[in-house]
Amino acid sequence: MHSEDCLCGRIVLVYRLVKCYTKCMTHEVVVQTADELIALGERIGARLTGGETIELIGDIGAGKTTLTKGLAHGMGIVEEVQSPTFTLSRVYDAPNGCRLAHYDFYRLNDAGIMQAELVEAVQDAQTVTVIEWAAVVGDVLPDDTLRIAIRVQADDTRRLELAAGGKRSKQIVQELMK
Repeated sequence: MHSEDCLCGRIVLVYRLVKCYTKCMTHEVVVQTADELIALGERIGARLTGGETIELIGDIGAGKTTLTKGLAHGMGIVEEVQSPTFTLSRVYDAPNGCRLAHYDFYRLNDAGIMQAELVEAVQDAQTVTVIEWAAVVGDVLPDDTLRIAIRVQADDTRRLELAAGGKRSKQIVQELMK
Protein backbone atom coordinates (compact mmCIF):
# COMPACT_ATOMS: atom_id res chain seq x y z
CA MET A 1 0.00 0.00 0.00
CA HIS A 2 1.36 3.43 -0.89
CA SER A 3 1.87 5.74 2.06
CA GLU A 4 -0.33 8.49 0.66
CA ASP A 5 -3.11 5.98 -0.01
CA CYS A 6 -3.48 5.16 3.68
CA LEU A 7 -5.30 7.37 6.16
CA CYS A 8 -2.16 8.03 8.19
CA GLY A 9 -0.27 9.23 5.11
CA ARG A 10 -3.13 11.53 4.14
CA ILE A 11 -3.30 13.01 7.64
CA VAL A 12 0.43 13.77 7.58
CA LEU A 13 0.12 15.36 4.13
CA VAL A 14 -2.90 17.45 5.15
CA TYR A 15 -1.13 18.53 8.36
CA ARG A 16 1.95 19.66 6.42
CA LEU A 17 -0.18 21.61 3.95
CA VAL A 18 -2.29 23.25 6.67
CA LYS A 19 0.85 24.11 8.65
CA CYS A 20 2.28 25.73 5.54
CA TYR A 21 -0.87 27.59 4.54
CA THR A 22 -1.17 29.26 7.93
CA LYS A 23 2.11 31.08 7.32
CA CYS A 24 2.77 30.69 3.59
CA MET A 25 2.58 32.92 0.59
CA THR A 26 0.55 31.21 -2.12
CA HIS A 27 0.20 31.83 -5.83
CA GLU A 28 -1.92 29.99 -8.38
CA VAL A 29 -1.07 29.40 -12.04
CA VAL A 30 -3.02 27.59 -14.77
CA VAL A 31 -1.15 26.05 -17.70
CA GLN A 32 -2.82 24.77 -20.85
CA THR A 33 -0.13 22.45 -22.25
CA ALA A 34 2.97 20.46 -21.31
CA ASP A 35 5.08 23.13 -23.06
CA GLU A 36 3.58 25.79 -20.77
CA LEU A 37 4.33 23.59 -17.76
CA ILE A 38 7.95 23.26 -18.88
CA ALA A 39 8.12 27.05 -19.46
CA LEU A 40 6.87 27.69 -15.92
CA GLY A 41 9.50 25.27 -14.63
CA GLU A 42 12.14 27.16 -16.61
CA ARG A 43 11.05 30.45 -15.02
CA ILE A 44 11.36 28.91 -11.56
CA GLY A 45 14.61 27.11 -12.41
CA ALA A 46 16.24 30.34 -13.61
CA ARG A 47 15.80 31.70 -10.07
CA LEU A 48 17.35 28.72 -8.29
CA THR A 49 20.87 29.18 -6.95
CA GLY A 50 21.31 26.10 -4.76
CA GLY A 51 20.03 25.25 -1.32
CA GLU A 52 16.35 25.34 -2.30
CA THR A 53 13.92 22.50 -1.58
CA ILE A 54 10.85 21.94 -3.75
CA GLU A 55 8.10 19.46 -2.95
CA LEU A 56 5.93 18.43 -5.90
CA ILE A 57 2.43 17.22 -5.03
CA GLY A 58 0.08 15.64 -7.55
CA ASP A 59 -1.46 12.46 -8.82
CA ILE A 60 0.32 10.11 -11.20
CA GLY A 61 0.52 11.83 -14.59
CA ALA A 62 -0.11 15.32 -13.19
CA GLY A 63 3.15 16.65 -14.61
CA LYS A 64 5.62 16.54 -11.72
CA THR A 65 8.50 15.22 -13.82
CA THR A 66 7.54 17.51 -16.71
CA LEU A 67 7.80 20.50 -14.37
CA THR A 68 11.16 19.16 -13.15
CA LYS A 69 12.38 19.09 -16.77
CA GLY A 70 11.59 22.80 -16.93
CA LEU A 71 13.37 23.44 -13.63
CA ALA A 72 16.46 21.70 -15.03
CA HIS A 73 16.33 23.67 -18.30
CA GLY A 74 16.00 26.91 -16.31
CA MET A 75 19.11 25.96 -14.33
CA GLY A 76 20.99 25.45 -17.60
CA ILE A 77 21.03 21.65 -17.42
CA VAL A 78 21.03 20.15 -20.91
CA GLU A 79 20.97 16.49 -19.88
CA GLU A 80 17.64 14.71 -20.47
CA VAL A 81 15.66 14.64 -17.21
CA GLN A 82 14.01 11.29 -16.55
CA SER A 83 11.58 10.19 -13.87
CA PRO A 84 13.35 8.65 -10.87
CA THR A 85 10.33 6.45 -10.02
CA PHE A 86 12.33 3.23 -10.36
CA THR A 87 15.77 4.55 -9.39
CA LEU A 88 14.42 6.70 -6.48
CA SER A 89 16.82 9.53 -7.27
CA ARG A 90 18.67 11.18 -10.13
CA VAL A 91 21.24 13.96 -9.91
CA TYR A 92 22.04 16.45 -12.67
CA ASP A 93 24.90 18.95 -12.76
CA ALA A 94 24.23 22.57 -13.74
CA PRO A 95 26.90 24.66 -15.48
CA ASN A 96 27.09 27.10 -12.53
CA GLY A 97 28.31 24.35 -10.16
CA CYS A 98 24.90 23.61 -8.64
CA ARG A 99 23.19 20.25 -8.76
CA LEU A 100 19.57 19.23 -9.16
CA ALA A 101 18.72 16.20 -7.01
CA HIS A 102 15.36 14.75 -8.06
CA TYR A 103 13.70 12.21 -5.74
CA ASP A 104 10.56 10.15 -6.27
CA PHE A 105 9.34 8.17 -3.25
CA TYR A 106 6.15 6.83 -4.86
CA ARG A 107 7.14 3.19 -4.40
CA LEU A 108 8.23 3.56 -0.76
CA ASN A 109 6.28 3.12 2.44
CA ASP A 110 9.38 4.00 4.46
CA ALA A 111 12.30 6.14 3.30
CA GLY A 112 14.91 3.95 4.99
CA ILE A 113 18.42 4.69 3.81
CA MET A 114 17.11 7.21 1.27
CA GLN A 115 16.20 9.54 4.13
CA ALA A 116 19.88 10.03 5.01
CA GLU A 117 20.69 10.82 1.37
CA LEU A 118 17.80 13.28 1.24
CA VAL A 119 18.91 15.02 4.45
CA GLU A 120 22.37 15.44 2.95
CA ALA A 121 20.94 16.92 -0.27
CA VAL A 122 18.57 19.29 1.55
CA GLN A 123 21.43 20.60 3.71
CA ASP A 124 23.82 21.12 0.77
CA ALA A 125 23.96 24.78 -0.31
CA GLN A 126 24.90 23.76 -3.87
CA THR A 127 21.97 21.38 -4.37
CA VAL A 128 18.43 22.15 -5.49
CA THR A 129 16.35 19.28 -4.08
CA VAL A 130 13.08 18.28 -5.77
CA ILE A 131 10.92 15.64 -4.08
CA GLU A 132 7.87 13.81 -5.42
CA TRP A 133 5.64 11.81 -3.03
CA ALA A 134 7.35 13.27 0.04
CA ALA A 135 4.91 11.97 2.69
CA VAL A 136 7.42 9.32 3.83
CA VAL A 137 10.09 11.98 4.49
CA GLY A 138 7.98 15.02 5.32
CA ASP A 139 9.63 15.56 8.68
CA VAL A 140 12.97 16.06 6.90
CA LEU A 141 11.80 18.93 4.69
CA PRO A 142 12.82 22.39 5.87
CA ASP A 143 10.23 25.07 6.65
CA ASP A 144 11.59 27.02 3.70
CA THR A 145 10.24 24.52 1.17
CA LEU A 146 8.46 25.60 -2.00
CA ARG A 147 5.45 23.29 -2.29
CA ILE A 148 3.90 23.02 -5.73
CA ALA A 149 0.58 21.18 -5.95
CA ILE A 150 -0.41 20.21 -9.50
CA ARG A 151 -4.03 19.36 -10.16
CA VAL A 152 -5.33 18.10 -13.50
CA GLN A 153 -8.58 19.86 -14.42
CA ALA A 154 -11.50 18.39 -16.37
CA ASP A 155 -10.32 20.12 -19.56
CA ASP A 156 -6.81 18.58 -19.09
CA THR A 157 -5.27 21.90 -18.08
CA ARG A 158 -3.10 21.98 -14.97
CA ARG A 159 -3.79 24.20 -11.97
CA LEU A 160 -0.65 24.75 -9.91
CA GLU A 161 -0.66 26.17 -6.43
CA LEU A 162 2.71 27.37 -5.21
CA ALA A 163 3.03 27.66 -1.43
CA ALA A 164 6.17 29.28 -0.06
CA GLY A 165 6.93 28.82 3.61
CA GLY A 166 10.22 30.63 4.10
CA LYS A 167 12.27 33.63 3.05
CA ARG A 168 13.92 32.11 -0.05
CA SER A 169 10.83 30.30 -1.36
CA LYS A 170 8.72 33.44 -0.82
CA GLN A 171 11.28 35.43 -2.80
CA ILE A 172 10.96 32.98 -5.70
CA VAL A 173 7.14 33.18 -5.68
CA GLN A 174 7.23 36.99 -5.49
CA GLU A 175 9.53 37.13 -8.52
CA LEU A 176 7.20 34.82 -10.46
CA MET A 177 4.22 37.05 -9.67
CA LYS A 178 5.85 40.07 -11.34
